[in-house]
Order: sequence, then structure tokens, then C-alpha cells
Amino acid sequence: MAESKGTIVNPTATATSTVYSTTDDIVRNLSLVRDEIAATAAKIDEQQVASLARHISLTGRIFVAGAGRSGLVLRMAAMRLMHLGLNVHVAGDTTTPAIASGDLLLVASGSGTTSGVVKAAETAAKAGARIAAFTTNPDSPLAGLADAVVVIPAAQKTDHGTSVSRQYAGSLFEQVLFVATEAIFQSLWDNDAQPAEELWLRHANLE
Repeated sequence: MAESKGTIVNPTATATSTVYSTTDDIVRNLSLVRDEIAATAAKIDEQQVASLARHISLTGRIFVAGAGRSGLVLRMAAMRLMHLGLNVHVAGDTTTPAIASGDLLLVASGSGTTSGVVKAAETAAKAGARIAAFTTNPDSPLAGLADAVVVIPAAQKTDHGTSVSRQYAGSLFEQVLFVATEAIFQSLWDNDAQPAEELWLRHANLE
């Protein structure tokens, strides 16, 4: 950072790089994001989602693994599944045990080629665990390893300038991934007798 008369100045900032938004910008882009999410979610094969949900409901332990923003979405999904009383672990956490036969690995990668996620799926497969995957690419290595695949027809993060989405990088995939995992949670809960008050008892009290 450069200094000028006691003021810290960002050397990369220029007058032409000023970014601001008007109310019209916000309204337009709220509509853009909302409409893209709705249109993409409507194109998901409901049978694929139902199949993945059955894998979740039939498993003993569930492990989730994802990178970047997709990984954050799966962490949120793990929290909701925990609220249902399921045994859920996040890959990479210090207390996460070894995956084994009978377990389920839930993964997400827009491209289906994210190295760490594919490696996790390969490890799970070797251990005899089942794999459920979200991806945009049904022909990807990740999809090939999975027992259940949900294809989200969104742009991959490297598809710059694509007509699939006007949003940056993999935003649409991550947004619809969140919607899909919330729909799965809601469906599992709909078929569960537990009231919301019982789920709340499992909510973290150490924060």
C-alpha cells in the first residue's frame, strides 16, 4: 500500500475502477438470480433427487465432501441432516472417522473433476461405501464413481460467457445445489414424525 499525506492509498485503485450499485441494479439482479435459480431447479430430474434422498435415508453414516463454495453448501446440508438425528461427518474435520462399507459419501463438484472430491470418492468406493453426487457433468469421473447422481444443468465455473447463466463462475450451480439439498431435507422431514421442537434440541449450544 502506498502512502500519501498520511493516508493509505491502494495502488491498484483508479478512478475508473469505482464500483457502485443503484437501486435499479439491485432490483434487476435480484430478479436475474431468482429467475435463473427457478429455471434451473425446474430442469432437475426429480427421480434423480428422489434416488439420492433414498440413499441418505437408508445409510448408517453420512460423510460430505466438497471444495470451495460447493463444500460450504454441503456443510449446511450436513447440519440439517444432523438436525434429523442422522450420523453425519464432514470430510477433513479432525474428528471425522474413516469411511467404511455401508456408509454414504455425499459429494458435489460442478465439473465433476475437482481433484480432492474425486479422490474422496475413489477412497470411499475402495472402502465399500456408497457415493451420491451432484454435478453439472453426467459424463465426469465423479459421476462415473457415484451410485446416485443428480445433474444440475448449470454452467461450470470455467464456462465464462456461456448462455446458461449470466452470473459469475459457478454461482448458479452452488445456488441450485443449496436449493436441492434443502428440498431433500424437507422431504426427509416430511416423512419423519419428529416435531420441529425435537430437531431444535439437536441444534448447537456451543457456539
